[in-house]
Amino acid sequence: MQNKPILSLKNIVTTVNAGTPSENIILNNLNLDVHRGDFITVLGSNGAGKSTLFNTIAGNLAITSGQILLNEKDIAKETVEKRARYLGRVFQDPKMGTAPRMTVAENLNLALRRGSSRNLTLRHLNKHKSHFKELTSTMSNGLNTKLDVATENLSGGQRQALSFLMAIIQKPKLLLLDEHTAALDPKTSFQLMEETNKIISEQHLTCLMITHHLDDALKYGNRLIILDKGKVIFDVAGPEKEKLTKEQLLSFFNDLVEV
Repeated sequence: MQNKPILSLKNIVTTVNAGTPSENIILNNLNLDVHRGDFITVLGSNGAGKSTLFNTIAGNLAITSGQILLNEKDIAKETVEKRARYLGRVFQDPKMGTAPRMTVAENLNLALRRGSSRNLTLRHLNKHKSHFKELTSTMSNGLNTKLDVATENLSGGQRQALSFLMAIIQKPKLLLLDEHTAALDPKTSFQLMEETNKIISEQHLTCLMITHHLDDALKYGNRLIILDKGKVIFDVAGPEKEKLTKEQLLSFFNDLVEV
């Protein structure tokens, strides 16, 4: 018998521009259970509701109705700041999620203290330097040699690797990867994706990852879901996912377009 889900979305409706002529229901009675240790790749055409799903989970977008249960507690009314204590997120844009004028070490120090009382001083930075050196050494892009370099002077790949490390430094209960390799060149994207997969596996993190790359959706994770018109219309895991082919996924999307 499978354990209770760590995250459960029940009949989620998310509406934008409510009460106006441009009212639009983005998530339409969406249901999804995420179990501890799941690494779920999320597919869907443009406008299917992928980013809205993440914004809803993270608290950036209020739901119209439904429940967001984290360990059976409804967090639907919790603020973004409160959810950030147990939720990590990496965006597509490498410039998001980091403070450009702060050094790599200073950014990691801020992430390490996320959720604690706000204090702009960077005390104890040196105490954590060895930890930050070890952490950045898990990336094979030289980030460990840039601890005292301002983030704005990093390459896109290094900056995105930093964003990822900041998101997982406190081992969040839930990690959201919002096309976090999409803005990188193919080589750098592959490198970061491999390192992402390794860390998620080693730390047994629970993760949802939006991607437009069918190859990545098939290769990584234990589970794959497809969104369409604000609902999860396909959900496959384990051996069934391993048997999926790229051609089958393409055929699935072609059928959606034809409908």
